[in-house]
Amino acid sequence: MNRQQLGTTGYDVTDVGLGTWNIGGDWGDVSAEEGRETVRTALDAGVDFIDTADVYGDGFSEQRIAEVLDERGVRDEVTVATKAGRRLDPHTAERYNYDNLADHVDRSREYLGVDSLELLQLHCPPTDAYYQPETFDALSRLKDEGKVDHCGVSVERVEEALKAIEYPQVETVQIIFNMFRQRPAERFFEEAKRRDIGVIVRVPLASGLLTGKLSRDMEFPENDHRNFNIEGEAFDRGETFAGLPVDEGFDAVDELREHVPERMTMAQMALRWILDHDAVSTVIPGSTNPEHVQANAAVSEMAPLSNQVHGAVRDIYEAYVFDDVHHRW
Repeated sequence: MNRQQLGTTGYDVTDVGLGTWNIGGDWGDVSAEEGRETVRTALDAGVDFIDTADVYGDGFSEQRIAEVLDERGVRDEVTVATKAGRRLDPHTAERYNYDNLADHVDRSREYLGVDSLELLQLHCPPTDAYYQPETFDALSRLKDEGKVDHCGVSVERVEEALKAIEYPQVETVQIIFNMFRQRPAERFFEEAKRRDIGVIVRVPLASGLLTGKLSRDMEFPENDHRNFNIEGEAFDRGETFAGLPVDEGFDAVDELREHVPERMTMAQMALRWILDHDAVSTVIPGSTNPEHVQANAAVSEMAPLSNQVHGAVRDIYEAYVFDDVHHRW
């Protein structure tokens, strides 16, 4: 697999990683063994960057990752990033302080079985948190105490990303970027490159829309966010189907089908489209299907998409997506 430097962290990671939100919850029921097998499959495919969060199954995801890394004896060969903050209740900016973050970090260290977290990311804090220097001072204190090696943020909006990288503590930004969420390339990527910020792309397949495998009449389990968060009832609407109304999403997918290159699936085209942007350090698709995990990893070595395909994707975005999504995130 191809590799990229993750900003200034010193980590050299595969440009396709593994996201583990699917393992931890909000995507239907996943057993402990299914979670472990997902991680094993990713490692076997060559993936060496895994992203998780303390809130994914309330630690379930972190624990499964740790079990497999110990089972395989590959802790020194795999970079694990986790996130903290979403467990705060209420989830307010002022609660992103040292005491709360230290408590979350200590639990993640225990669950992941490490003395120090390799990369700690603030987990989509409220916008006001980005204007609190004390929040980022807390990250420095955690580093000084040897509990965290490197720090970053996971954001909902481009403007949050631009504000976050003003703080020297922030070495990476995790952001939603896909064929239905193109604004980061317009507003954020150039500044990230200029500052040598590692860019981690999440929700690359728009909650499955960009796999081309979903149908308009599909019903999702009650505990799947594609059932309970369509209008942002539980968390930011942009996390589900990239914020795009579902009918418009399916219309756009229908248009994309004719542009999928031979020997690629639509999901692979969607991932390759992301990797064709050189500001991207790594993309973290999530799946508990072993064949999908393997197919995702294979995109790393696929050839870039043609200019014609990139042009078609932009045309479809402007026709079906732009008005609903572009200026919201």
